[in-house]
Amino acid sequence: QLQLVESGGGSVQAGGSLRLSCSASPSRFNTVCMAWFRQVPGKEREGVAAIDSAGSTVYADSVKGRFTISKDNAANTLYLQMNSLKPEDTSMYYCAAAGLECIPRRDRLGRDGYFYWGQGTQVTVSS
Repeated sequence: QLQLVESGGGSVQAGGSLRLSCSASPSRFNTVCMAWFRQVPGKEREGVAAIDSAGSTVYADSVKGRFTISKDNAANTLYLQMNSLKPEDTSMYYCAAAGLECIPRRDRLGRDGYFYWGQGTQVTVSS
């Protein structure tokens, strides 16, 4: 069982930066595949970035070149560095972890296969 707790959200002006953190209970942290999702009211939750145990990453087209996902296995923490933020990045951001088997790379930005979720942290970007 993995417990995930996000932090680091807040309000920022367009062009600014934020770093989200997701602290996880130690179980399997260094072997589990993880991801960041975001959701605004009335819309589907969308995958933003994913990372596997080898450090291989996948990004949504909308955030490529601006966001960076990383894991610190020693600290049991997942990060999302968000630069050049835009108003359309405003959303609730969620940390997610897969089960015992990692999700195929082509599917890592979909919700299927992620069984553990944090409570979310709000990011608001003003123009």
